[in-house]
Amino acid sequence: MSEWVCDCCGRWRVSVELIRGRYRYRLTRRYPERFGGGRNVLGEVASVPELEELLRRRTPLSLADLREAA
Repeated sequence: MSEWVCDCCGRWRVSVELIRGRYRYRLTRRYPERFGGGRNVLGEVASVPELEELLRRRTPLSLADLREAA
């Protein structure tokens, strides 16, 4: 599974997952351990233009703010 993380704080993540036979981009927000940890799924989309729109609506990020996770 591929995953991208925001450069600023690492809380916002986009992963590519195979769901029901189709690849989907899944946007999640991770919470720090001091707040109980975990993650919240903010949306799933099927294409890069849809991902750009989802990022614009739900986060302060753009695609340029993401980097590949180690």
